Amino acid sequence: MQSALELPSGVREGNEKLVKVSPSASTKIFQLIEREGKGDYLRIRITGGGCNGLSYKMKFIAESKEGDIYVLSEGVQLLVDSKTALYLRGTTLEYSDKMVAGGFKFSNPNAKASCSCGESFNL
Repeated sequence: MQSALELPSGVREGNEKLVKVSPSASTKIFQLIEREGKGDYLRIRITGGGCNGLSYKMKFIAESKEGDIYVLSEGVQLLVDSKTALYLRGTTLEYSDKMVAGGFKFSNPNAKASCSCGESFNL
């Protein structure tokens, strides 16, 4: 794991005021990191699309990019680009293993409306 003192050039340190990972999401993320083996960072992006105009994207990556914001939450190493950070501030990533409506969900205080699946929102 990388500490804030060893951040690559061009990567800024953020904190949980930007995005926070719940304990249940952290447990699931570490299981997925081990299973997928694609990298130890979880990149969170917001892109256009989805039923409400904007949607969340997550993927595991091995390296950061210049301009990324690094956040360590519940042991999870998150990377967020500066554009996504504008929409993400104060968001919590949660996880539920329920059969109905389970999976990862973003609780974003900036969203004016979101779909029932929790993957799409608008401002």
